[in-house]
Amino acid sequence: MKVKRNSGKANYTAKNAPPFCEVWFIYKGKVIWTREASETPCSSSSCAQPEIATAESLRCRSFQYGKNELFDSECLQPNSARSATGLGIRSCVHEEITETEATFSSKASSCGSHCSSQNSSRAHLDTYLEAMEEKINKQLIETKIEAEAVSDEAFANLLKCERLEVEAMEAIRKVNLFESAHVREVKLRKEAEDALRAAVQEQQKLLNESEEIASELQMTMRNIALLDSHAQEANRRRDEAADELSLIQESISTLWQERQQIRRQKMEALRWLERWRSRGQVGAPRCNGVIGFPEELPELAEFSSSDLQNATCNFSNSFKIVQGGFGCIYKGEMLGRTVTIKKFHQHTMQGPMEFRQEVQVLGSLQHPHLITLLGVCPEAWSIVYEYLPNGTLQDYLFRKSNNSPLTWNTRARMIAEIASALCFLHSFKPETIIHGDLKPETVLLDSSLGCKICGFGFCSLVSEESLLRPSFRLSTEPKGAFTYTDPEFHRTGILTTKSDIYSFGLIILQLLTDKTPVGLAALVRNAASCGKLSSILDSSAGEWPSPVASRLVELGLQFCQQNRRDRPDLTPTLVRELEQMHASEERPVPSFFLCPILQEIMHDPQVAADGFTYEGDAIREWLENGHDTSPMTNLKLNHLFLTPNHALRLAIHDWLCKS
Repeated sequence: MKVKRNSGKANYTAKNAPPFCEVWFIYKGKVIWTREASETPCSSSSCAQPEIATAESLRCRSFQYGKNELFDSECLQPNSARSATGLGIRSCVHEEITETEATFSSKASSCGSHCSSQNSSRAHLDTYLEAMEEKINKQLIETKIEAEAVSDEAFANLLKCERLEVEAMEAIRKVNLFESAHVREVKLRKEAEDALRAAVQEQQKLLNESEEIASELQMTMRNIALLDSHAQEANRRRDEAADELSLIQESISTLWQERQQIRRQKMEALRWLERWRSRGQVGAPRCNGVIGFPEELPELAEFSSSDLQNATCNFSNSFKIVQGGFGCIYKGEMLGRTVTIKKFHQHTMQGPMEFRQEVQVLGSLQHPHLITLLGVCPEAWSIVYEYLPNGTLQDYLFRKSNNSPLTWNTRARMIAEIASALCFLHSFKPETIIHGDLKPETVLLDSSLGCKICGFGFCSLVSEESLLRPSFRLSTEPKGAFTYTDPEFHRTGILTTKSDIYSFGLIILQLLTDKTPVGLAALVRNAASCGKLSSILDSSAGEWPSPVASRLVELGLQFCQQNRRDRPDLTPTLVRELEQMHASEERPVPSFFLCPILQEIMHDPQVAADGFTYEGDAIREWLENGHDTSPMTNLKLNHLFLTPNHALRLAIHDWLCKS
């Protein structure tokens, strides 16, 4: 039968089961005790003994299986250390239970031997058995408590062992890391030692090279010191030579100025002589209505043909600048400077005539915006001019030499400079000079893009009396470029100063628009009337100031009128207005450049007796009005003579060119 531990049914069955019955006691599927069957019925004493024995055995086995169940539950832990601990506890408890069972068995046997004679003590035995059972249960509980304490201690020891194992594994891992780090450190140290060894070697090599360079530097410094002493000696000799050359140049300049002054005085005397002769022969006709020069050429520096050949490598094509119908223009080296040599054709009638005309006109003129004549070679029919490196205005307008575009300020200054030169020619006394061939090709540009007019081969000199007689203004054929020639001159053959003004008007419009002259006046006039003036202005010149552009367009259209009577005269006042256009947009004008009377930039500075410089026209008008006092101090003037201030005039010209 199945029983539970300390079951009352098991005790009852063991006591009351008939002797001839075999009883099996099973606990948790295991046979824990068997009672054999007996054939003969036993006495009460004999029956008591098996009962006692059965009870003792049952208790003992129940105790034993209780312990086994406890330790079997402990054995379910997965750790090997816990299993070992549980087995040790189980063996100790089993030994104790075995001893107790043996004791009770011996007592049961002793009681069995006396059972037959002590029937009365059966109740006492039951009491005893119950007391023993209670004692055993108490011992079992104490043992179980001790076993649980031992188990907890063992579990704590097991956790401690596991923690120690984890710490040991961590220590082993750290040892391995330390070993690998040590190996890596050893490797890095070896590499560092190798790099240090190489650096030391490189440093030693650099030290050796530094010592070599230092020695070379010392040698070089010694050479430099030696060369410096030589250079100082050479500079001293150069300064001495420069001083001598400066003295020579000053002497040459002084002699040249004296020569020019003598030549001007001689030319002035010749003009006065010619005027007196003309007054003495009133009404005597001229060959062509033009006042000519004396038969002799002006006194200029004369060069031989060999000088010109040496300057141009025998007129080599590599020195040729341009070739035209009049002749060829060469670039050469003479007088310690670069010059321009104009060689006329000798086999034509026009060539010698142009040669004589240019020599006679330019030999007697000096103006900042007229080309300077340096000398002549009558032998080779050649003229030597100053050299202007930037070519002609035509080259800049159409960019034939890949020149950068001209700014509007530069163009306005060029217009003022051309106007100044034309005003000088048209107001020249005693004869008015008409250029007759003004065009962009005859306007040369210096290094600062300053304008100088050339090409006087077609010019005419007309006296004031001749201007009133048409017979002296007739020309057999037109001269110069057709597009820039006065259309009225083409119709009538009459050449006047207004013809130059027409050409100048076309140049103004070209500088404004950068267009060809054919039909340009009509194009600009239409644009101005439609209010689209900005559309035809050359954008490459920058942003034109509206007042400047409007005024220049107005003047250009007035100068290009078909009827010459509608064209204004080129007066000094108009020239000053043009000069103010480009100067007003820049730096302030120095006060000593201004006329004290007009408060404008002086065009012809003249020094009066009071020591102040005035504009020539202004101070002359002051004196002609009967004033004999200074306009500045109101003191009486010692004399009424005026002296040209050439230095101030050149300074004003340079300032205008730079601005």
